[in-house]
Amino acid sequence: MSGADHSLSAVDDRSACEFGPAFRDWSPKPAGLAVVTAGIAVLTGLSIWGQYQGQPVGALLGLDLVVGVASCVLVPVALLRPVPGALALAVLAGTSVAATPAATMGTLMVAQRRRAPVAVAVAAVGVLAHAVRGVWRPVEGLSLAWWLVLVVVAHAALLGWGRWRAARRALIASLRERVRRAEAEQGRRVAEARALERRRIAHEMHDVLAHRLSLLATYAGALEYRPDAAPENLARAAGVIRGTVSEALGDLRDVIAVLRDDEPPGESVGDRPQPALADLPELIAQSAHAGTRVSLDDRLARRETLPAASGRTTYRILQEALTNARKHAAGQSVNVLLDGAPGDRLTIEVRNPLAPDRDAAPLVPGGGYGLVGLTERVRLAGGQLDHQVTAAGEFQLRAWLPWPA
Repeated sequence: MSGADHSLSAVDDRSACEFGPAFRDWSPKPAGLAVVTAGIAVLTGLSIWGQYQGQPVGALLGLDLVVGVASCVLVPVALLRPVPGALALAVLAGTSVAATPAATMGTLMVAQRRRAPVAVAVAAVGVLAHAVRGVWRPVEGLSLAWWLVLVVVAHAALLGWGRWRAARRALIASLRERVRRAEAEQGRRVAEARALERRRIAHEMHDVLAHRLSLLATYAGALEYRPDAAPENLARAAGVIRGTVSEALGDLRDVIAVLRDDEPPGESVGDRPQPALADLPELIAQSAHAGTRVSLDDRLARRETLPAASGRTTYRILQEALTNARKHAAGQSVNVLLDGAPGDRLTIEVRNPLAPDRDAAPLVPGGGYGLVGLTERVRLAGGQLDHQVTAAGEFQLRAWLPWPA
């Protein structure tokens, strides 16, 4: 081959990489190579037979046979390494019609597996080779001009067909890649959504379990320190303990199911009814039964317009505040203020005196993360939460939530 041929061969791998992995990684199977080679061999034999049909066998028959065999041998090369294989076949096609079927296949392979400039250059080499053969071994009954027209049209058709197949294959590969990426992205989003939902449920369970366990510890402490209480009071306290333990065990099963990525039989944890602002009286009654005096100052206007998410967050704020009061300031009264109106904001304020023996260990030990999680919950709801110990010796928790008009 010439220097230009070597240059085209040198860009074979690079052009394959630029065309994309769908073409770079393409490799015919041995059975496919055998089938294509056999087909080209048949076409080569027919070309030689047609060349000498009705004509005396000349001295060029030996050349045609040698070129035919060589072109069949180069067919696998053209399939595996399109550019050098097609160039070699084009050179052979310039000497004998026996190489035309294989050279045509080589030009088509380059057109559909390599970049357009490389394909055009290889096709131009093929046109030049066939033009040389037309001058050296003209076709009987066909002028050189018409031969060149046919050669150019044929190679242009090969280029067009090959580029169409290349574009189609690239489009299919691109669509498959998009589908794969979309499925991966969808899977990632589902995993993130599940993780967020599990975290939300875990926060809910933390609030509920802390509340129930503090009630349980309060009633158990009453039975421990007042064994001489009236039998009906002891029975009532025991009933509350039994019911609270049963509810706490149910909540614990829910938490375990969430952590195991399972759901308990029947209703899922995420689908259970969530507490709302209307459930505050029951929450306060539970605290009162446990011995915590709660004073509620409700100044809310048009509370029915409060968003459900804000009502649920308000419930969790008061639940955590009352739980902390029972744990760290047992026996102290708790004052709750709710204020706000649509178009303004909802304000929640909880105050309780500190326990006289504040340095003593709490009745129910905690991890210290309740207020941290509550602050995060309020921020996610678009509000703000602060807590502090005032100079008057009170623990104060103050939060506000948005209340759209």
